[in-house]
Amino acid sequence: MSLNRRLFVGAGVMAAAALSLGTSLGAVAAEKFPERPIMFVVPFPPGGPTDAMARILATELTRELGQSVIVENKAGAGGNIGADYVARAKPDGYTLMFGTSGPLAINKPLYKTISYDPRSSFTPIIYVGYLPNVLVVRANLGVSSVKELIALDKAKPGKLNFASSGNGASSHLAGVLFNGMAGTDLQHVPYKGTGPALNDLLAGQVDMAFTDILTAMPYIKAGKFKALGIATAKHSSAMPQIPTIAEQGLHGYDVSVFFGVVGPKGMAADRVELLNRAYTKALDSENVKKAFAAQGLERGADTKPAYLTSLVKAEVDKWSEVVQKAGVKLD
Repeated sequence: MSLNRRLFVGAGVMAAAALSLGTSLGAVAAEKFPERPIMFVVPFPPGGPTDAMARILATELTRELGQSVIVENKAGAGGNIGADYVARAKPDGYTLMFGTSGPLAINKPLYKTISYDPRSSFTPIIYVGYLPNVLVVRANLGVSSVKELIALDKAKPGKLNFASSGNGASSHLAGVLFNGMAGTDLQHVPYKGTGPALNDLLAGQVDMAFTDILTAMPYIKAGKFKALGIATAKHSSAMPQIPTIAEQGLHGYDVSVFFGVVGPKGMAADRVELLNRAYTKALDSENVKKAFAAQGLERGADTKPAYLTSLVKAEVDKWSEVVQKAGVKLD
């Protein structure tokens, strides 16, 4: 081969290599993520515990990803409006939701016209943890345990009642599940929010409530409410001295508000993995751990997307059975 021929071939090979390298680098650059701010949807109004936790996470996640993570509140229909927005979004990782057991499980059997299925409309990113509920009664009810409460109800069937933050809320379904498992006849009194419900409990207008540990804690410590049992399988880290309802005879009783991050269905696996790592690091940071512990949140032991998938399915199945037996419907 002549010198000119060798130079021509060599130049061609180098050009091809350069083109290939350029294409590869271009593909890598195109796949860089994230390149712009991420919308973190909270399906509830600003100021509540879900919103507060989302903002704590978003601040830490912004540091991890090097891009702004902006909380956007899209409230309404028990969380369904925000969940529907995320389910319909482009599955590119730039629209995520900080979901709870309402839109991710309980709402499916409660609403006839729900537009999404939490088991199939989302890409799970990470299971964050849960907020334990606690059964509290007015201080002068005259009972000190779940067994005593059950005995009192059976002595006076239909006379005792429990307050909730509204029809279909976890504080309502907790009482429905309790009645089903204990054979009690506690009457449901719905309110428009936790605040009004607990105000009437303080005034002695209602007998008890199943509410979150964070809200109940000051009243319990002040002796205004008597805590009969934690409504989850494990003791609360915030108030470990309170026994669980399950260990007082109602084996398997477990009601809590769980939290998880999801995106639209069809997200790329590499972006899910990247986001899962970033959220895990954020949850492990001292700032987030301290803030969440102060709110009574119990950190999830398994943060893999597969665990959130299995949890959502199990919770939908569980509450579908409870709702069907009780005949609870919201629309």
